This record gives sequence, C-alpha cells and structure tokens, in this order.
Amino acid sequence: MIGQAYRRLAAEVVSIRAAADEESSVARSLDPRRVDRDTVVVLVVSAVSLTIGQFLSRDTVWLERLLRIVGARGVATDIGDAMSVSAQAEFWQLVEWVTLQVIGYVVLPAIVVRFVLRVPFAEMGLRVRGIGMFARPYVLMYLVSVPVLVIVANAAEFQSRYPFYNVVEGESFWPYLWAWWACYAIQFVALEFFFRGFLVHGLVPRFGYMAVFVMAFPYNMLHYGKPMMEAIAAIGGGIVLGTLAIRARSIWWGAALHIAIAATMDLLSLRHQGRIF
Repeated sequence: MIGQAYRRLAAEVVSIRAAADEESSVARSLDPRRVDRDTVVVLVVSAVSLTIGQFLSRDTVWLERLLRIVGARGVATDIGDAMSVSAQAEFWQLVEWVTLQVIGYVVLPAIVVRFVLRVPFAEMGLRVRGIGMFARPYVLMYLVSVPVLVIVANAAEFQSRYPFYNVVEGESFWPYLWAWWACYAIQFVALEFFFRGFLVHGLVPRFGYMAVFVMAFPYNMLHYGKPMMEAIAAIGGGIVLGTLAIRARSIWWGAALHIAIAATMDLLSLRHQGRIF
C-alpha cells in the first residue's frame, strides 16, 4: 500500500512539473523578451520587499517617522505612545509588523502585477473558484503535523517563542489575543501571496517547475531565528506548498494550513502554561 501511494504521489508531481514546464516553454516561445523582463522585475521587487521587511521590522518607529514626514504629527504621537508606553505596547508593535508584512508582501507585488506584469490576479494564486477539489493534501499535511507539534510543544525553545503575542498572567484573551490572531491570519495570507503567488507564478514562465526551488531559498531564510527544526521543516514545506500552489493555481489552502498550524502552536503553548484546557 505504501509503495502504491508513493507511485501515485510521484506521478502527480511529474504531472505538475510537466504542466509548469510546458507553460514556461509556451511563454518563452511566444515572447522571450517579455518573459525575461518580467522575471527580472519579479526577482528585483521580491528582493526589495524582503529587504524592507528585514530592516524595517527591527525599527519600531519607522511608521511614526513616516507619519511625521507627511504632516500627521498627532497620529504619529498616538502611535508612538501606543507602541512604547501603553499597557499593550507589544500588541501594537506586532500590528505594525503585520502592516509592514502586508506592504512588502502584498502592496508592492500587487502594484507590479497590475501595472507591470499586467496579468489577472487570479493567475498569481488568488483563484477561488474550483479550489475545493485541492483541499485533501493540505488537510493531510495538517493532520501529520499535529503529533509533531504536540511533541515539540514541551521544549523550552518552543515555549519561549509561542504564543507570538505574550499574554501576561491575569490578562484576558479578549480583545487583544483574539485581535492578534486575526492580524496573524492576515499576515499568513500576505506571506502565501508573496511566496506561492507572486514568486512562484511570476517565475514559472521563465523557470517552469524550478520556480518552486527558486522560491524555497528565501522562504527558508525567512525562518532563521526561529527554532532550528521549524527552519528545517520550512525547506520541505516550501517545496511542497509551492508544488501544490502550481497544481491548484491558488494560495488559499496554503494560507489556511499556515493559519491552522499557527493556531495549534499557540493553543498548545497556552495549554502548557495552564492557561486553557
């Protein structure tokens, strides 16, 4: 049975690869100069987006400075106070981080897709119609991940990092933890659009199926600073999610998987702390 399942999986991957490579062959035969131009644009914009995320995420006052430059001093002061002296400073710092992710992972790529690449957003991984038939592998990936998460949840490294928003002793989960979970979900949609949408689908016309592996490099590096096992898992996870995104031409199930795993990790951490269950 295992051998039969492996053969089916291998055949499916071969089919996905063949389809992506055929798409690349057709695109390059029709307009090779445009394909090369678009590839350069996608890679350069991706580098800019990742650089913005890497460096501005270390700077907790970039938004405040930007608002002062455009004349919104009152708003800048309110935001500065919220992120530095308020009781929920950590929450507002995380909201600023999510805002930065959305700008780098969605806004800049979306501008490029609309005005430079000039392709429908549905072709960049935002297709919704008909994606229900592709749910099964994502559900299986989640079910496989749960026992692993349960095992690692007791590790000190895991406990020191999750939940991402630190709920202090005696603090209610409502509204800030729930609001953070909503922001966290938005961040995962942004992440999937960037890596499995903009990068993968933007590079398939030039690289075919190899676009998945081009994407996997920066995606793995994004996990540096997290627990080592999580970073290692991101290598295989990025390749699998990229492959499935090509198959479904959609990022939505990948985003749902990320959200489900992140929620499970936070809940396991809270359970270990004795805060729930």
